Amino acid sequence: QVRLVESGGGLVQAGGSLRLSCAASGSIASINVMAWYRQAPGKQREMVARISRGGSTNYADSVKGRFTISRDNAKKTVYLQMNSLKPEDTAVYYCNVEDIYRRAYWGQGTQVTVSS
Repeated sequence: QVRLVESGGGLVQAGGSLRLSCAASGSIASINVMAWYRQAPGKQREMVARISRGGSTNYADSVKGRFTISRDNAKKTVYLQMNSLKPEDTAVYYCNVEDIYRRAYWGQGTQVTVSS
């Protein structure tokens, strides 16, 4: 069974920073893509950032220049460094991992709240 454990969420003032981590464990085949999504109240879940096994990255326009995604393949861990946080970044952030067979797994979510 595959398990994704997220950490690093919390409450921060606007302009502050947080770093999210997500570690994968269990019977998971080689990991291909790792990503972060978020869902704010009343809104659809959206992709925030994604990173391929080779290190190629994609970001939502709303976070470009502020957020940085990275990964440690040996530790099966993905990180999201969030700087210059804004109140509109408030959401539950979910880790998503896709293996080489395109099977996707989700974390339980971690709350990020940015106060103005």
